[in-house]
Amino acid sequence: MSFQGVDYYNIDALLTEDEKMVRQAVRDFVDAEILPIIEKHYEAGTFPMDLVPKMADLGVFGVTLPQEYGCAGANNVVYGLAMQELERGDSGVRSFASVQSSLVMYPIYTYGTEEHRRKWLPRLASGEAIGCFGLTEPDFGSNPGGMITTAKKTDGGYLLNGAKMWITNGSLADVAVVWAKLDGVVRGFLVEKGAKGFSTQEMKGKHSLRASVTAELIFQDCEIPEENMFPEVQGLRGPLGCLTQARYGIAWGAIGSAMATYESALEYSKTRIQFGKPIGGFQLVQDKLVWMLNEITKGQLLNYHLAKMKDDKTMRPQHVSMAKRNNVWVALECARISRDVHGANGILGEYPVMRHAANLESVKTYEGTHDIHTLILGQDITGIAAFE
Repeated sequence: MSFQGVDYYNIDALLTEDEKMVRQAVRDFVDAEILPIIEKHYEAGTFPMDLVPKMADLGVFGVTLPQEYGCAGANNVVYGLAMQELERGDSGVRSFASVQSSLVMYPIYTYGTEEHRRKWLPRLASGEAIGCFGLTEPDFGSNPGGMITTAKKTDGGYLLNGAKMWITNGSLADVAVVWAKLDGVVRGFLVEKGAKGFSTQEMKGKHSLRASVTAELIFQDCEIPEENMFPEVQGLRGPLGCLTQARYGIAWGAIGSAMATYESALEYSKTRIQFGKPIGGFQLVQDKLVWMLNEITKGQLLNYHLAKMKDDKTMRPQHVSMAKRNNVWVALECARISRDVHGANGILGEYPVMRHAANLESVKTYEGTHDIHTLILGQDITGIAAFE
């Protein structure tokens, strides 16, 4: 049976016909293309590469970027709804789309030259090329300003030395957006696959985001042409601007995951018979289902207003922190509660619950941990930085 959505407050009434049309297209894609195969890939620890051209055909890569570069030129409600539906399928699939769009195409469009845009954006939008984003290092995650990857000016270019860790799409990528210190100042570089001194190592043994490729990027006197540096942006403003875009998509995606685990719990509660009646007829189970629906509804409203602020250019990074922090926490709690409703059956791959629960443990950590977003908001409301 196709997914009908979770909309207790008739939030659909706020959406345009175009927004609903795009959401339905991605929803149908998830039902037809992702859900039938994702458990197999999750168990095998492989990413379903055949989904990439199909996602490109849907227009989910670089959704909000201009049409002149082969993108959809849509608003941020459309972008959010697309991420919501993809993560209802799997966090790893949504992560692929988020990295491609927010962490690769966005900086190329925003910080790159027109030559960068013409060369890469159409190829990334069509899925012909895959990108990754290199900021986190083995010893520097929550404190990106401490990075030790360096760039050194040479005749006609730069030499890059260092390593980046936990890089989604890392070993798949045709181009990496990499941040390094040049004379002590953070700068952005485009590192192309096959560059001399550039190698990748896929990370194995994950118990989370298993249907996603995660890798280490290694730079040993990696040679980068001079024209491959972003010319204008300097300092952490560049990478943090990208993270704001990615966190926005995560806030929507997490609610998609919560919808998946809630829907599974709701349907299970109607058919699982104990003590002579469906368990959905017991007060304790109803309390669990109502909690999930309540928090999903609040998350939907948070996302919708955030999208309108983003389109109106009144959104601040701190607004995104609140949505990412809240919605990922809600989704993880929904997954745990859903597992409880399913009882022992909740650990089976027949149901999506444990896969989402395991994935969300990573989503709660990446793009700013729950605690880091707490401190971002704390600084914003008190004016006092607890980081320092």
